[in-house]
Amino acid sequence: MGYSFTLGDVAFLRSSAGSAALAEVESLPLTDASRIADVATVRRAVGEDHASAVLETVLLRRKSLAKLDAPGWLFTSDALQQASATRVARHRASRMAGLDVHDVTCSIGADLVEIARVARRALGSDVDPVRLAMARHNGAVAGVRFGLARADALRPVSRDTVVVADPARRDSAGRRSWKPADFLPPLDELVDACPGRPLSVKCAPGLDFSIAPWAEEIELVSLDGQVRESCLWRGFSTGVTRRATVLRSDGTQWTVTDAEPDDLPTREPGKWIVDPDGAVVRAGLVRHYAARHGLWQLDERIAYVTGDTPPPGVRAFRVLEHGPYNEKSLRSVLKRHDVGRLEILVRGLDIDPDALRRRLKPRGSAESSVVLTRIGRSPVAFLCRAERIPSSGGTAD
Repeated sequence: MGYSFTLGDVAFLRSSAGSAALAEVESLPLTDASRIADVATVRRAVGEDHASAVLETVLLRRKSLAKLDAPGWLFTSDALQQASATRVARHRASRMAGLDVHDVTCSIGADLVEIARVARRALGSDVDPVRLAMARHNGAVAGVRFGLARADALRPVSRDTVVVADPARRDSAGRRSWKPADFLPPLDELVDACPGRPLSVKCAPGLDFSIAPWAEEIELVSLDGQVRESCLWRGFSTGVTRRATVLRSDGTQWTVTDAEPDDLPTREPGKWIVDPDGAVVRAGLVRHYAARHGLWQLDERIAYVTGDTPPPGVRAFRVLEHGPYNEKSLRSVLKRHDVGRLEILVRGLDIDPDALRRRLKPRGSAESSVVLTRIGRSPVAFLCRAERIPSSGGTAD
């Protein structure tokens, strides 16, 4: 759960004395080995009253570097954990450019800051006064302006705006909840509180989307190969019901939707195997992705796709040989190719890659990948060489 900040903590951290204390503590290693000495140093430097707040803030700022472009921000542990990565928040905000937007669960402002950069007017609200105080500080540091109000998301304090929400998905004990009725605020109650208004609701990528029949579009978003979130959209009519957006830290991105063709040829395995981005798979858009790139599926129930030319900018697997799978025959293939370093990918078969690798005991000098899957009811093994396909540039594959 982390340290429980107070409004007094936030006031101190925003003061000149707090800024000096943070700068001094930032120079400490704060490792497990140095923790006792570091804590003693902090207590001598800033006193018992503020030592915990300063220590926690420095530690949270270090953690934030992996997901947020937020130097000088204030966080709580829970707020940082739930905050959208900056690149993801910026993408979502781009769809609200020029609009009036109310973030009804603004927390420490990770989404609100990006919304305020592009919206005509931006308002944030939350029930937690500490997080609101942090959001005010973070907006000032980021150089953006927005309104703030202490308010319950189920009792809107705005009218005629787009409503943005990121319901908390953990209970008071920190356990993750997958039931929308247990979200804070509950998902159905949140929707009922905003009748007829455009909605953008961030949810976990593993959500059962059938529980949100009001959503006109479901978007799955990944960043650098990791699926980060789903977003439920209402009132942003695009003719699309499912969308996968793939973002990369280098600024490139691409999107595939269910409005695109999904007709695929039926053919034997091609020269390459591609494992589509997780956002594409979870959005149910594997066929659309394959059709865009002239690929086809190994099996209509398996997410691997194949073809003779892989898409740009992906890690693809050049097929060296393939055949029916069993451990004995695979061991012989690995020995023949002198494979010692082995990556194993599995879909559609009940196989533990780590346990299989231990049983195979590859001892050669070459490095290869094995893709294990099924075609129809038959298990198949593909011996491959993984290659990074150069990007074609621009913002789309």
